[in-house]
Amino acid sequence: MLIPNIYLTELFGKFIFVVCDVLAAHLIHKILCLQGLDSQRACWYCSFWLFNPLPMAVSSRGNAEAVLAMLVLSTLLHLKRKQIVKAALFYGLSVHLKIYPVTYALPMILSLQTDQQATGNDTQTRTNKDHRKKGIGLLSHMKHWVVFIVRLLNKEVQMFIFVAGLEFLTLGVLFYYSYGWEFLERTYLYHLTRRDIRHNFSPYFYMLYLTAESKWSSVLGLVAFLPQLLLLVITSLSYYKDLAFCCFLHTAIFVTFNKVCTSQYFLWYLCLLPMVLPHLTLSWRRGIMLMALWFTGQGLWLAPAYYLEFEGQNTFLLIWVAGILFLSINCFILWVLISNYKKRELPSKTRVD
Repeated sequence: MLIPNIYLTELFGKFIFVVCDVLAAHLIHKILCLQGLDSQRACWYCSFWLFNPLPMAVSSRGNAEAVLAMLVLSTLLHLKRKQIVKAALFYGLSVHLKIYPVTYALPMILSLQTDQQATGNDTQTRTNKDHRKKGIGLLSHMKHWVVFIVRLLNKEVQMFIFVAGLEFLTLGVLFYYSYGWEFLERTYLYHLTRRDIRHNFSPYFYMLYLTAESKWSSVLGLVAFLPQLLLLVITSLSYYKDLAFCCFLHTAIFVTFNKVCTSQYFLWYLCLLPMVLPHLTLSWRRGIMLMALWFTGQGLWLAPAYYLEFEGQNTFLLIWVAGILFLSINCFILWVLISNYKKRELPSKTRVD
C-alpha cells in the first residue's frame, strides 16, 4: 500500500490514512442511521470521531489504525444489513492486517443466529431435559448436545465463517509464500511470546521488565492473557444481541488489559463509541467528567514517562503506579457505561440504507 511513498511522495501513506479517517466517519453515519437516528443527529455523533484530535494526530503522523477502523466498521455495517458475504470479506481482511479483530468472532457468530434458530435451540433444550428425566443413556445425551451445537451454526454463520476463513487463509498462504516464516512470526506468533519491557500504559510492563531474565518470563507473559480471555467470553455471551456495543466493550477490554497499551490502540474502540453514545442515559456533564478523568489518567502517566524518556530519571515505580491508576479509571468508565446503556429504538426522520 505504501510503495508510492518511494516513487511519488513521502506523504502518500498519510493521505491514505486520513482518507480512511473520513471514510470511517461516513460508515459511522450509515450505521447510526440504520440504528434509527435521523441524518442530522447522526452527523453530530460522527463529529466525535471526525473532529477528535487523537485520530487526527495518529493518522497524520503515519499510523494505519484508521484503515482497521474502516474495515471493522464496514464489517458491522454489512452485518447490520444482513449482507453476510460482504461482511465476511471485510472481516477476513481486517484480521489479516491486524490480529485484534479476531476477538469479535464469537459475538458475531452468536449475533447471526436468527430468532427461528433461537426458538429451535429452546426446543432442543427442552428435549434434552425430557431425555434426562426419562433416564436416556450417556451416548444419546451426547448426541442431542452435538445436534444442539450444530444447530447454532445456521446458514448465515456457516457462510460467514467459510468466506472470512477462506480469505484469511488465502492471504496467509500468499504472504507466507512471499515472506516465509518471518511473516507468521512477526504478524501472529509474536503476540503470544511478546514481552514488551518498554514503559507503556499497561501495568504489566513493570512485572515483565523485572522478570525479563527469569525463566518464568514466558509463562507470565501467557498468563497475562487470562483476564482478557475470561472477560471477553463473558462480554460475548452477555451482549452479543447488540453487536456494536459488544464490539466496543470487547475492544476496550482487550486494550485496557493488554500487555502492551499505547495511545494508538485507543482508536480501536473510539471509532465504535459514537454508535454507543445515543443509547447512554448519562448527562452531558457526567460524560464530560468521565472524559476529563480519562485524560487525567493519561496525563498522570505521561509526566513520569517524560522524565524517564527525556531526562533519564528512574521513574519506573511512578509509571507503574500511574499505569494501575489508569487501569482502574478505564474499568470505572466501562462500569459506568454498562450501567447507563439502554438499548432502545430511536426515532428516525431520514434513514440511510
